[in-house]
Amino acid sequence: MKKSLLIIALAITSIFSAKADEGMWLPSLISQRIEDMQGKGFKLSAEDIYSINQASLKDAVVLFGRGCTGELISAEGLILTNHHCGYGQIQQHSSVEHDYLRDGFWAMSREEELPNKGLTVSFLERMDDVTEMILDGYNPSMAEQERAELVKANSDKLIKEATQEGNGLRATVEALYYGNQYFLFLYREYSDIRLVGAPPSSIGKFGGDTDNWMWPRHTGDFSIFRIYADKDNNPAAYSKDNVPYQPKKYFKISTSGVQEGDFTFIYGFPGRTQEYIHSEGVRYIEQTGDPHKIHLRTLRLDIMKKYMNESQKVRIQYSSKNANVANAWKKWQGEVKGIKKMKTVQTKQEFEKAFDKWAKGGEFDGVIEKIEGIYAQLEPYQFATDYYTETVRTVEVANFAMSFARLFKKTDSEVTLDKAKADELAESFYKDWYLPIDKESFVAIMNEYEKNVPADFKPAYYKEKLAAYGSIETWAEDIFTNSIFIDPAKVAAITAEDREAVLKDPATEFFNEFLKWYSNDIQPVTTKLNQDLQLAYRDYMRGQMVYCRTQRVPKAFYPDANLTLRVAYGHIKGYSPADGAYYKPSSTIKGIMEKDNPEIFDYNIPQRLRDIYAAKDYGRWADATGEVPVCFIATNHTTGGNSGSPVINADGNLIGINFDRVWEGTMSDIVFDPEICRNISLDIRYVLFTIDKVADADHLLEEMTLVE
Repeated sequence: MKKSLLIIALAITSIFSAKADEGMWLPSLISQRIEDMQGKGFKLSAEDIYSINQASLKDAVVLFGRGCTGELISAEGLILTNHHCGYGQIQQHSSVEHDYLRDGFWAMSREEELPNKGLTVSFLERMDDVTEMILDGYNPSMAEQERAELVKANSDKLIKEATQEGNGLRATVEALYYGNQYFLFLYREYSDIRLVGAPPSSIGKFGGDTDNWMWPRHTGDFSIFRIYADKDNNPAAYSKDNVPYQPKKYFKISTSGVQEGDFTFIYGFPGRTQEYIHSEGVRYIEQTGDPHKIHLRTLRLDIMKKYMNESQKVRIQYSSKNANVANAWKKWQGEVKGIKKMKTVQTKQEFEKAFDKWAKGGEFDGVIEKIEGIYAQLEPYQFATDYYTETVRTVEVANFAMSFARLFKKTDSEVTLDKAKADELAESFYKDWYLPIDKESFVAIMNEYEKNVPADFKPAYYKEKLAAYGSIETWAEDIFTNSIFIDPAKVAAITAEDREAVLKDPATEFFNEFLKWYSNDIQPVTTKLNQDLQLAYRDYMRGQMVYCRTQRVPKAFYPDANLTLRVAYGHIKGYSPADGAYYKPSSTIKGIMEKDNPEIFDYNIPQRLRDIYAAKDYGRWADATGEVPVCFIATNHTTGGNSGSPVINADGNLIGINFDRVWEGTMSDIVFDPEICRNISLDIRYVLFTIDKVADADHLLEEMTLVE
């Protein structure tokens, strides 16, 4: 174990990156990179970035919900994040009468701020290397399952000890470098989070799916929330008596603008990367997994879009769902293109061949062959899993039926139904469900399931039902005509005595039978193979570090992203997406007006913005060219979860909000290309301009600290 940690330390400190600005670094270890950062222009210290002894930049960054980042921008708990991160909350507050998605929302007083049930933000209190404690009791003769049980038991013990004082504390233990290292992350979580402001979607989601992942970008992707706490500044459930949270640290906001070459620094919670996976893993993603998932989602998106274009009500119901489906759909397309362009599979195969030759007769002999063998066994099961996830699991009424069925509790003496939870579940489901979309999607995706999934990987239930119905279309007609769950009135009348009828309902049966098949026939195999793969990768990860260090192969090793706080740094820079083309690193309001089209929903900007542009009524927010800056790109290494992350300049001041990557560089979750990989950020001056000139909400600006 100690030898493994030494290998990791040497890999981080002695082999600097050959690819400028690549990497997602642990803040607690940033002292190992601070010299490189300062050499590129950064003016603060490692202690300014991360400290447990004094307020530092980490205390102004939050995990927003369970998949985005936010930042504190006032002494009264004001948070900035992306519009798409707050989209679900904005949509939940919207109705045909109060369409905040279309019109935007601005609380002009604290009393008008809207609470959001279930939304939390979490501050990182500290992160600790706990590898020795987690592996206490481990010996190499243990089976992988035994090791996993030991790790879980030791993790549970550490988590209990770390959170025993309460007050909103929660902790996780996360494996880094495939389990060669473990860190404990201790958070303080706040649950009274209120919506303060959001621009209309015609600003916050300008360009929609067409512009998503693309550059140049002109999207005002921001929303504003506020954290509330009890009178002692501690986490508390929603109460009218709660008061705005007083942060240890909040970001000052730079209004001086950005230039190509400027240092940029992102602090956030990147979700998942796979920088060290074997070529077989990449081959499956490129040639099989992504292409099939893209096709299935294309079918669903086309159906959604057709009905959303016909009805404002349906557009509101499905806006958030559509955005969630489309985001990965378009990202996968860019990922496949980037993997192919970089010849990633071939490059990895060449590295593996050299590694395997070097490893002969040593500690890592045979690890490449072992990984290849596991992938060969895993692939058909992974394919079945992908199809199950992208077809069966996406049928909305079946998901609802199964969730409802789980509310029944059966004992030897009685059956009960939690009626309050049942009513709440039904209200939430029917508010955002449209039967024609669900039915038409069922037909489209299940026909693809029939066509593409091998017979040996289809459940017996499916084969029997399809034979009985004769077609997917007839099966869909049964579910979407005869299920109890298509009728809100029938669902409202369900009592405990109806348990058997609910379980036999065609929608419940569809979901439950597939779930049983997956749980019994597919998941146990994939779990076992992935455990074997994890063990092989643990050795391969160490082996790569030793190989690169001893053979002087220039490579920086940073832990894969896992939704824990990380630092990424780089600089503002344009890029060339293709021969003969070059993209500048910034966009302005002029580009918004060039795209403006009242006939297209995604490009129909508010009339107020048109009027401001016509009058050139920009106030203090114009740049040196006389235009309002909107977005910029930089070389920071980011991924999902970095949405909403603060983009900071060399002085530690806020200059933007990260929200996307360029489409040509979305393969950066697997392989980073410094020439093409760019993160896209919203220029903070466009945020301030929108608050001031579009929303007339300058009372919010008065809370902030603006610096030239």
